[in-house]
Amino acid sequence: MSKNMIFNYRLLVVSPLVLLSSLSLAAQSDTSSWFNRTLNRFTHDDLPPDRPRFLAYPTLGFSPETSLEVGVAGSLLFHAKNDYLKNRLSEITAFGFFTLRSQYGLLLDNAVYTDQDHWLLLGKLRFQRFPLLYYGIGPDAPEEDPVVVDGNYILLRQRVLRQIQGNWFAGLQTDVQNLGRVDFGGDQPSRPLPEGSGGSTSVAFGPSVVYDSRPNMLNTREGWFAEVSWLHYSRVWGSDYAFDVFSAELRRYHQMRAGQVFAWQITGNAVQGNAPFNMLSLMGSEMMMRGYYTGRYRDRQYYAAQAEYRWLPFPFSKRFGATTFFSAGAVTPSLQALRAQQVRVAGGAGIRYLIFPKKDIFVRFDVGFTREGASFYIFTGEAF
Repeated sequence: MSKNMIFNYRLLVVSPLVLLSSLSLAAQSDTSSWFNRTLNRFTHDDLPPDRPRFLAYPTLGFSPETSLEVGVAGSLLFHAKNDYLKNRLSEITAFGFFTLRSQYGLLLDNAVYTDQDHWLLLGKLRFQRFPLLYYGIGPDAPEEDPVVVDGNYILLRQRVLRQIQGNWFAGLQTDVQNLGRVDFGGDQPSRPLPEGSGGSTSVAFGPSVVYDSRPNMLNTREGWFAEVSWLHYSRVWGSDYAFDVFSAELRRYHQMRAGQVFAWQITGNAVQGNAPFNMLSLMGSEMMMRGYYTGRYRDRQYYAAQAEYRWLPFPFSKRFGATTFFSAGAVTPSLQALRAQQVRVAGGAGIRYLIFPKKDIFVRFDVGFTREGASFYIFTGEAF
């Protein structure tokens, strides 16, 4: 079994919620009612719908590169001014972890709507020392013997968008990324050293335009989301490399019948200029092309699409649901160079558990399959 196959079977276990949720499958009627009441108290879902919700839980994981991983995750869900009738649901999530090999990380994401949607704040913060696998650059990068790249990684990305009219928002964004103290596969890496293998700092500013009609970004049943953005990385603001990143995304959510949703997404990313390897377009993640390791393929351009059918929840259950999904994507040095045989496909299915009934939020347990193996994912909220 290749190192990639071993790494892709890394399983993140969330406890005690996951264990209790699994047990409840076989415990309906009176036992299930007791379980639901206990879970409601734990998740504060017995509070009025205008009150903020906070959920914290421990996490446990394992992979050959990290050994045992222990962490804590938390989510804060709220409406501006506690007005759930006029304001959209906002979310702030955090996750911290450490491993037995002295690796660690702190992750923070925010999607905040102010009162009456006047402002939309979308951002993420990453600070971690955690290995990544480097397979090379290009759509035909081989699976065998990836380079284990270790280093300190810092990311700060924030979009500050002003409501223009209705569901339209526009504003500025910034992106700051630093990869330092890099160990690129030791003394004899199995791949040629790419641009930026010794570490780099990338700093950018640029505009972003968003259309967002989703009332609940964690579980959208009907609506649209679209974004077009440009980030200009320049030595003027301290970037080691000068390049540009253009991104576009479109999502659509259809309410098919009671409790059933069909959703699809198309996304594209293009890099122009002299970018370090860690800033190229990456394929694979817990959101798009599930089943592929993040960065399994990387190049200047990346295009992908996915579709998903959701039962939220099943007709015979108040809490449990499921989903099935399929995606296709490719990286390429240019659109003209893209070939059909370079397109990769992935698919899978998942279980859903309604953890916040009053806010219509599910925990997802997904498994994605590719020709190279499978990956498991456990998160709060849908993948897109």
